[in-house]
Amino acid sequence: MKFLLDTMVWLWSVGPTDKIGSEGLEILTDGQQDLYLSAASSWEIAIKTKLGKFDLPEPPPRYVPNRIAAQGIHSLSITQSHVLSVYDLPLYHSDPFDRLIIAQALAENMVILTSDRAFKKYPVELIWCGK
Repeated sequence: MKFLLDTMVWLWSVGPTDKIGSEGLEILTDGQQDLYLSAASSWEIAIKTKLGKFDLPEPPPRYVPNRIAAQGIHSLSITQSHVLSVYDLPLYHSDPFDRLIIAQALAENMVILTSDRAFKKYPVELIWCGK
């Protein structure tokens, strides 16, 4: 099974992990799972860090690749088909980054690790990671 981390779950996964529920934490830490971070999350992190919404210990161009490599997480590129399939999603969620992550999970048959309640409205498999 392939798991796609939403942005906040990934940020929580680099520590401290106290905001992640036990099922999500087990998937993230057992070392046996196929974990992915979307380029959409990296894009969101870069923008929101620049805007002062996220506070990282180093700039995103170093922080994100270093952490995903240390965690053994794969990068999921954004394709034309991913972007265009956002069109078919109902407008339950207004965040463009999250909508793209949902579209990618549907296209790639992935399970999303999330703590965003709006994701529950979409026909995508989820693992709830909030507490």
